[in-house]
Amino acid sequence: MRQFFIIGFLIVLSFDTLAQVSFKLAGTYTHPELNPIWLMRVACNPWTYGAIIGYLGAFIAWMTLLKHAPIGPAFAATHLYVVTVAIVAFFFFGEKFSMLQIIGGLLIISGILILAYGKDKGEISVSSD
Repeated sequence: MRQFFIIGFLIVLSFDTLAQVSFKLAGTYTHPELNPIWLMRVACNPWTYGAIIGYLGAFIAWMTLLKHAPIGPAFAATHLYVVTVAIVAFFFFGEKFSMLQIIGGLLIISGILILAYGKDKGEISVSSD
């Protein structure tokens, strides 16, 4: 079951990252003017479809995972895309990060690992009996 979660979260993470990076690229190549010509450029831009595919894929994978995964760690893990998008931005878009931003990314990863580890080892249950 653990492999199912890991693979599932990697799929959600991949689709989320695809969606965010596609939004960036679609925005870069279609300067917003909010008129019919701009809407046509957005509709014809392949990165728009990358964003749509990313969101649909993430949604389907997320709904599949929620059938089996505990909600706390699952919800936290879906926000790991903040870190993966930053990594993609660093390598492909030349983004620069401060030490504080790097520490923030490491804290996000640490928090997710703590939530996942805590679910396995020290489960606390609140019942309404």
